[in-house]
Amino acid sequence: MSFPSTAAQLVTLAAEGGEHSGNHESLSPYVTGGGALLGLLLLLWITTRFNRDR
Repeated sequence: MSFPSTAAQLVTLAAEGGEHSGNHESLSPYVTGGGALLGLLLLLWITTRFNRDR
């Protein structure tokens, strides 16, 4: 397959994929982002508790 034909197929696939966002209706970006932030802050807190030899 050549590059132009592959690119054309990918453009067609991306245009068709716009109909289905892939996100679940109950999946809120704010809840997801807040949960990720909380998880990262928890990992940061745990890491700093184990690193007392500064």
